[in-house]
Amino acid sequence: MRSVPTTSLDLTDPDVVADPYPHFARERELHAVTGGVAWHEGSGMYLTFAHASVGQVQRDRRLGRLWQDKEPLDYLEPFNLLHRNQMMENEPPEHTRLRRPVASAFGRGHIERLRPRVRELAGELLAEVDPTGFDVIEGYAEPLPVLVIADLLGVPRSYAHDLRDWSQAIVRMYEVAPSQETVDHAVWAATDFAGLARELAGERRTSPQDDLISDLVATELTDDEVVAAVVLLLNAGHEASVNVFGNGLNAMLQRGLRPGADVPATVEEMLRFDSALQLFERTATEDVEFTHGEQTVVVEEGQKIAALLGAANRDPAVFDEPDEFRVDRTPNSHLAFGVGVHFCLGAPLARMELAESVPALFDAFPDLELAGEPESRGTFVLRGFRSLPVRGTHV
Repeated sequence: MRSVPTTSLDLTDPDVVADPYPHFARERELHAVTGGVAWHEGSGMYLTFAHASVGQVQRDRRLGRLWQDKEPLDYLEPFNLLHRNQMMENEPPEHTRLRRPVASAFGRGHIERLRPRVRELAGELLAEVDPTGFDVIEGYAEPLPVLVIADLLGVPRSYAHDLRDWSQAIVRMYEVAPSQETVDHAVWAATDFAGLARELAGERRTSPQDDLISDLVATELTDDEVVAAVVLLLNAGHEASVNVFGNGLNAMLQRGLRPGADVPATVEEMLRFDSALQLFERTATEDVEFTHGEQTVVVEEGQKIAALLGAANRDPAVFDEPDEFRVDRTPNSHLAFGVGVHFCLGAPLARMELAESVPALFDAFPDLELAGEPESRGTFVLRGFRSLPVRGTHV
């Protein structure tokens, strides 16, 4: 018998997917004696429900991202190829080697140079919507970051719609129990996505341009590593922005809120309140102890443990009135972008895009309000909306 509490929380339950936070709160309280750590029989791994334990999972270098190819190997090779060669699925020194060539492109100075372009795109997109009613996801939140990351990498605008479709098909594989249809779509998307990335990389080797793909092919990265990096950046470079925007905007409009005078503070609250990424797995490379008071949980070598980021971001031990959305909340030590070696490389870009796109929307439509029932993507791990109908003016 295990000495640690166990949890039977069903991460695929529609009620949990629709609103996981009350469930997290109950589990955090039930497992307070172990600091919010509990064994989850359904997935065969530990789950962490508290800010402190989630932070430890992400900071402890003995808990790593150790990619294992998914089976059947032949059929899933297009999907596996993109993941075994990307930085997010590797630990140092491989992680460092794969991350270094792209890190400079996401430095503060370079991101600031993109700010005027983000403002320009925001204005163009808002000028095209119907103020009497439009889907803010389809018309604004999705295309803006897709176009920005495509421009940064050097992917033609004509592929913007394909990029979004491929990305959504691939990330659905990260859910708790993907269906065979989800698997099939992910294989198709990985094949086509990698094909485009490989074609563009080949073009840049003979005709370099002022873009990130040209920079990547000039490094020591292999062909497969360049392709994996391009796909990862195109995926991660917009997924967070789209879902944080939709989740945060829905939360504000449901409460009749507007961005505060301190826009960056509002952005941080959007990141905290309804996390776009809910679960991030690690594997123990040796026995790791989680100690809380007199209780110790040992995650044995080879066992998995998951950081539940949304649970951490609603922990009342860290956040006053965690279930309230405060546009001016400070301090705000959320873990939405992770911490440690796998801290999100695109965080500065996502923050800048949100800091520009959110106030631009409310400046264009001061009376913005919901115009219908939002439609969830129906996923747990990557949480977001498929559509969010709004109107900027009454007919």
